[in-house]
Amino acid sequence: MTAKKILVCDDDPLLVELIDFRLRARGYDVVVAKDGNEAMTCVVRERPSLIVLDAMMPRMDGFEVLTRIKDDDELAHIPVIMLTARKSERDIVSALERGAEDYLVKPFIPDELIARLTKILSKSAARYI
Repeated sequence: MTAKKILVCDDDPLLVELIDFRLRARGYDVVVAKDGNEAMTCVVRERPSLIVLDAMMPRMDGFEVLTRIKDDDELAHIPVIMLTARKSERDIVSALERGAEDYLVKPFIPDELIARLTKILSKSAARYI
């Protein structure tokens, strides 16, 4: 069985390193994008199993990336977890309405992210059985 590919989109190199380390330790393949444009390129090229997406990134914010993914019939099935410092009710509701599967606020508990990610991937896999 091949490892699930996770796209991590964030411009904070320390955070990316932490998430990358934790995910690889659990057997996931990790692809990284440092801005919104790079995120869109990676989504199209890599077709990840799940995306961890920051809202505040250069060149295109995460909300726009999320909207573009969910508006594209070829990509809309890919689950997205928003992981961001933006914690207003408006931001959370907006992301969920745009199609995000989950929303975590920074600072976050890495094991909680992994647990949520695993749960979402399990549900996604069950849909295709």
